[in-house]
Amino acid sequence: MGVPKRRVSKARKNKRRSQWKIAVPKLVSCPHCHQLMIPHRVCKNCGYYDGRQVVNIE
Repeated sequence: MGVPKRRVSKARKNKRRSQWKIAVPKLVSCPHCHQLMIPHRVCKNCGYYDGRQVVNIE
């Protein structure tokens, strides 16, 4: 059975967990309406994706 031989210290545990950060979402300009949007998603402002309209937005 895999059992730890020694207790992991708080410093070692916290160093390992220090990389668990939330990332800020990347934003790009929509090529159609020039609003900020998340890349590889349908634009919430105009409904365009990859140069064509996929969602009708009133």
